Amino acid sequence: MPYGNLSAQVVQRFQTLEDLQSQQCTIEEMEEYEPHIRLGFTVYAGVDYGRILKQAQGEADVILWDGGNNDIPFYKPRLHITVADPHRQGNELSYFPGRINLIMADIVVISKVDAASPIFLEGAERISGKRVLVVEDGPTLTHGEMKYGAGVIAARKYGAAQIVDPRKFTSGTIRRTYETYPNIGRVLPAVGYGEQQIKDLEATINNVPCDLVIIATPVDLTRIVSIDKPMLKVNYELQEIGRPDLPELIEKHLNL
Repeated sequence: MPYGNLSAQVVQRFQTLEDLQSQQCTIEEMEEYEPHIRLGFTVYAGVDYGRILKQAQGEADVILWDGGNNDIPFYKPRLHITVADPHRQGNELSYFPGRINLIMADIVVISKVDAASPIFLEGAERISGKRVLVVEDGPTLTHGEMKYGAGVIAARKYGAAQIVDPRKFTSGTIRRTYETYPNIGRVLPAVGYGEQQIKDLEATINNVPCDLVIIATPVDLTRIVSIDKPMLKVNYELQEIGRPDLPELIEKHLNL
């Protein structure tokens, strides 16, 4: 979903990481689009979903609606898949979009079960005994109300001596983010809704006295900000358990 000048973001098409920069995407937009682009998919976004669908239909055989922040599809899908997060128990009922997506789902996937959504990172041994700053996905911590993500899980799993609290080292708009969302806690949300906020995010990361920065955002922050400390990038992917698996279910529902 776009966050900038909406009159200029009626229909957007992203095929390369350079497209994200040329269309002046915020960090929040890049967090949504970049993982798909890295997998080789073309991403469509904007505010006029009729025009977006028309363009996508002219270029693609299969269209996948990614609901992002607990959104309900603006198109009627042939197959409705809802992903449930075990770290947010109860939200599938207390959030209206989550509840509706659960009711409408043809398939429900439970993610982040330890064996089913493993985290992975190169150099994990560097975490042991270190004071670390954990940078997590921004909207997940702010209006998403989560207190931790893959970065905190990695820090605990690999023996960090301390997760450094960044709140007293914040700069400008980042300080105001914590004031608006006081329950964030000892992690840093990678918010970047504009140029100044991105600058303040960079300053905050560099202000925090730590040995290592653990980055657990979907976007590669090193392309956007300059960090003067050693860092590690945390990722996680779905690892299916049991039968039938997701491809089988998709083929069955779509009669492929």
